[in-house]
Amino acid sequence: MEKIIKIWFDKDFICGLGDDGKEYKQSLLWYDHLLNATDEQRAKYVFGLDGIHWRDLDEDVSFESFEYEEAIPSPMQEFFLKHKEINVGEFAKSMGLNPALLRSYINGWKKPSRSRELEILNHVKAVGKEYQMAEF
Repeated sequence: MEKIIKIWFDKDFICGLGDDGKEYKQSLLWYDHLLNATDEQRAKYVFGLDGIHWRDLDEDVSFESFEYEEAIPSPMQEFFLKHKEINVGEFAKSMGLNPALLRSYINGWKKPSRSRELEILNHVKAVGKEYQMAEF
């Protein structure tokens, strides 16, 4: 595929038809502006040389990104992408992890080992327990 020639949205994904006739999709969790946009805002896009642009939303999606292996976030990525209220940098520091490394895991630039994923999950659960025990 060199480019996407048609796009549409469903509840969780931006979908595209490639010039090769194949359908592609990727999670809207990667694109906050599109995730929270109205149908009217999503409909105002233009195709460029290497991607799709929504001027009113200040959002760009490259054609290449539709072919990424990880167009759908892993469960760990999905958790952090859905919970923007978590300060990722402070969360990472609280477990002794480099904040830039955790951001790289969340954004898909690096892939954590299974043991690192479990370490992060266990820390999420520990923080959750602390919240549950809070009393005022």
